[in-house]
Amino acid sequence: MAGFATALSVKRGERLFVELAATDDEVREAQALRYRVFGEELGAKLRDHGEALDRDEFDPFCQHLLVRDARSGRVVGCTRILTDQNAQRLGRYYSESEFDLGPIPSLPGRLLEIGRTCISPEFRHGPAIAVLWSGLAGYINLHRFDYLFGCASMPLGDGDIQAAAIMNRLRRQAMTSSHLRVTPRVPLMTPTVVDEVLDAPLPTLLRAYTRLGAKACGEPCRDPDFGVADVLMLLNIDELHPTYSRHFLARTGGR
Repeated sequence: MAGFATALSVKRGERLFVELAATDDEVREAQALRYRVFGEELGAKLRDHGEALDRDEFDPFCQHLLVRDARSGRVVGCTRILTDQNAQRLGRYYSESEFDLGPIPSLPGRLLEIGRTCISPEFRHGPAIAVLWSGLAGYINLHRFDYLFGCASMPLGDGDIQAAAIMNRLRRQAMTSSHLRVTPRVPLMTPTVVDEVLDAPLPTLLRAYTRLGAKACGEPCRDPDFGVADVLMLLNIDELHPTYSRHFLARTGGR
């Protein structure tokens, strides 16, 4: 499963560091964290086989980026990476289960999809997400990807009203142009609320995406198994926010 992991410079901080899973046991550490966060904490309906692991048919085709606590050695954050080449081998991207991706797979250049991103609760108010992004930046630099995309979740709320309110803010702050829009397979029950009446702050992962310069590719898809709505976020590496570009664009010869 993890045999094709590609070398990534380990970035060590005072307490946290990031690395690619290099063995099946390390992949299972990520799957165990995903189970604790998505299954136990958030109540998602996962395909559990009695092993307390969140795993699916995409995992063998993905690489798994891990954030470790240097003191305890345990995995406290993770995301999984699906390259355009491995998506072709598999026959699809994960996002295609929720969206008609329209123009996204045909964008010029290399595409990288990330998903199943999570952080252990006790590390959510520290640098863990930034450490995870730094490892992702290293991977993008190493393999010269041009676009990063993936689903970011938001809570539904009663009648999907909270997700609709979050979308009010996202439409104002970070939406792609119309030619890059995707179509959700299961739209919200309440697709819109009046902007002047209600909006809501962006959840942590969505906020992290928008700070990088990523934009939403249209309306969200309702995911009843996870009890959330997912919006597809797209980042053109050439359009990174200047604050983060030095991490992502430090490539030999520039871009």
